[in-house]
Amino acid sequence: MAQTDQGFSSINLNPAEFAATAKANMQKLAGAHSAFLEKLQEANKHWLDRVQEETQLVSELAGTLAKARSVPEAMVLYQDWVTRWLAMIAEESKQVLDDTQKFMESSAQLLPGAWTPKGSSNGNGRSEP
Repeated sequence: MAQTDQGFSSINLNPAEFAATAKANMQKLAGAHSAFLEKLQEANKHWLDRVQEETQLVSELAGTLAKARSVPEAMVLYQDWVTRWLAMIAEESKQVLDDTQKFMESSAQLLPGAWTPKGSSNGNGRSEP
């Protein structure tokens, strides 16, 4: 015990200050963890909704093609469907990038002195302490 007390005094660390700092750091970690989980849940909900939208789109195609009276009419209907499907894919690509950015920002909060995206730093590319 004498060495431990001596160790604290040799680096001028008060045990009460150490405990307060550790508690504050754990609270920051828990907050960052909660924020990350919240973003993950949001993304999960979005992608589940997206799967339902795509399922609906495919169902619509089947019903629409069944009503077509000629091959040219079916081709026009299919072309319209493909256009809608490609628009969904473009939206999904953007969403993947947005989700990835959110996850990276949340994860960066867990690192001491972590890099932050443009516009949220102190000017030198580093986060404020």
